[in-house]
Amino acid sequence: VQLVESGGGLVQPGSSLRLSCVGSGFDLGSAEMSWIRQPPGKGLEWVSGITSNGQNTYVEDSVKDRFSISRDNAKNTLYLQMNNLNPDDTGTYYCARGLGFRALQTMDRGQGTQVTVSS
Repeated sequence: VQLVESGGGLVQPGSSLRLSCVGSGFDLGSAEMSWIRQPPGKGLEWVSGITSNGQNTYVEDSVKDRFSISRDNAKNTLYLQMNNLNPDDTGTYYCARGLGFRALQTMDRGQGTQVTVSS
Protein backbone atom coordinates (compact mmCIF):
# COMPACT_ATOMS: atom_id res chain seq x y z
CA VAL A 1 0.00 0.00 0.00
CA GLN A 2 1.35 3.38 -0.98
CA LEU A 3 -0.37 6.71 -0.47
CA VAL A 4 1.21 9.96 -1.67
CA GLU A 5 -0.18 13.32 -0.63
CA SER A 6 0.43 16.64 -2.37
CA GLY A 7 -0.93 20.16 -2.51
CA GLY A 8 0.17 21.61 0.79
CA GLY A 9 1.96 24.91 1.19
CA LEU A 10 2.30 28.20 3.02
CA VAL A 11 -0.79 30.37 2.64
CA GLN A 12 -2.36 33.40 4.25
CA PRO A 13 -5.50 33.21 6.41
CA GLY A 14 -8.62 33.10 4.29
CA SER A 15 -6.89 31.25 1.45
CA SER A 16 -7.80 27.92 -0.11
CA LEU A 17 -5.86 24.77 -0.88
CA ARG A 18 -6.76 21.45 -2.46
CA LEU A 19 -4.89 18.43 -1.23
CA SER A 20 -4.59 15.27 -3.31
CA CYS A 21 -3.72 11.72 -2.36
CA VAL A 22 -2.87 9.10 -4.95
CA GLY A 23 -3.02 5.48 -3.91
CA SER A 24 -1.28 2.45 -5.35
CA GLY A 25 -0.73 -1.15 -4.38
CA PHE A 26 -4.36 -1.63 -3.41
CA ASP A 27 -7.82 -0.87 -4.76
CA LEU A 28 -8.39 2.57 -3.30
CA GLY A 29 -11.83 2.56 -4.88
CA SER A 30 -13.00 -0.16 -2.52
CA ALA A 31 -11.70 1.51 0.63
CA GLU A 32 -13.21 3.96 3.05
CA MET A 33 -10.71 6.81 3.29
CA SER A 34 -10.00 9.75 5.53
CA TRP A 35 -7.89 12.83 5.88
CA ILE A 36 -6.21 13.24 9.23
CA ARG A 37 -3.84 15.95 10.43
CA GLN A 38 -1.24 16.58 13.06
CA PRO A 39 -0.89 20.16 14.34
CA PRO A 40 2.57 21.19 15.58
CA GLY A 41 3.25 19.63 18.98
CA LYS A 42 -0.09 17.82 19.09
CA GLY A 43 -1.49 14.39 18.30
CA LEU A 44 -3.29 13.15 15.23
CA GLU A 45 -6.76 14.54 14.54
CA TRP A 46 -9.36 13.06 12.25
CA VAL A 47 -10.58 15.70 9.77
CA SER A 48 -12.87 14.13 7.20
CA GLY A 49 -13.88 10.78 5.75
CA ILE A 50 -15.64 9.32 2.75
CA THR A 51 -17.19 5.98 1.95
CA SER A 52 -15.78 3.84 -0.85
CA ASN A 53 -18.40 4.87 -3.39
CA GLY A 54 -18.26 8.52 -2.35
CA GLN A 55 -21.93 8.67 -1.44
CA ASN A 56 -21.37 9.52 2.21
CA THR A 57 -18.94 12.06 3.59
CA TYR A 58 -18.15 13.07 7.15
CA VAL A 59 -16.45 16.23 8.38
CA GLU A 60 -15.18 17.17 11.81
CA ASP A 61 -17.12 20.04 13.36
CA SER A 62 -14.23 22.53 13.46
CA VAL A 63 -13.81 22.39 9.68
CA LYS A 64 -17.43 21.89 8.72
CA ASP A 65 -18.58 24.32 5.99
CA ARG A 66 -14.93 25.02 5.09
CA PHE A 67 -13.50 21.62 4.11
CA SER A 68 -14.92 19.05 1.73
CA ILE A 69 -13.69 15.59 0.82
CA SER A 70 -14.13 13.89 -2.51
CA ARG A 71 -12.63 11.07 -4.53
CA ASP A 72 -12.08 9.95 -8.10
CA ASN A 73 -11.85 6.18 -7.97
CA ALA A 74 -10.97 5.97 -11.66
CA LYS A 75 -7.82 7.92 -10.82
CA ASN A 76 -7.22 6.24 -7.44
CA THR A 77 -7.23 9.72 -5.97
CA LEU A 78 -8.65 11.30 -2.84
CA TYR A 79 -9.07 15.05 -2.43
CA LEU A 80 -9.56 17.56 0.35
CA GLN A 81 -10.76 21.02 -0.61
CA MET A 82 -9.93 23.48 2.15
CA ASN A 83 -11.42 26.98 2.09
CA ASN A 84 -11.13 29.97 4.40
CA LEU A 85 -8.06 28.53 6.07
CA ASN A 86 -7.02 29.84 9.47
CA PRO A 87 -3.87 29.39 11.57
CA ASP A 88 -5.51 26.57 13.56
CA ASP A 89 -5.52 24.52 10.35
CA THR A 90 -1.71 24.45 10.31
CA GLY A 91 -0.27 20.95 10.42
CA THR A 92 0.79 17.91 8.46
CA TYR A 93 -2.08 16.39 6.54
CA TYR A 94 -2.24 12.67 5.78
CA CYS A 95 -4.60 10.50 3.84
CA ALA A 96 -5.36 7.27 5.62
CA ARG A 97 -7.36 4.15 5.08
CA GLY A 98 -10.53 3.84 7.12
CA LEU A 99 -12.92 6.16 8.87
CA GLY A 100 -12.75 7.88 12.24
CA PHE A 101 -10.77 6.04 14.88
CA ARG A 102 -9.65 3.39 12.42
CA ALA A 103 -8.04 6.05 10.23
CA LEU A 104 -6.09 7.35 13.23
CA GLN A 105 -4.82 3.84 14.04
CA THR A 106 -4.01 2.47 10.59
CA MET A 107 -0.52 1.97 9.24
CA ASP A 108 -1.91 2.55 5.72
CA ARG A 109 -1.13 6.22 5.63
CA GLY A 110 0.98 8.50 3.46
CA GLN A 111 4.02 10.58 4.38
CA GLY A 112 1.92 13.72 4.64
CA THR A 113 1.87 17.18 3.13
CA GLN A 114 2.55 20.31 5.18
CA VAL A 115 -0.04 23.05 5.42
CA THR A 116 0.99 26.31 7.06
CA VAL A 117 -1.48 29.15 7.47
CA SER A 118 0.19 32.36 8.52
CA SER A 119 0.11 36.05 7.75
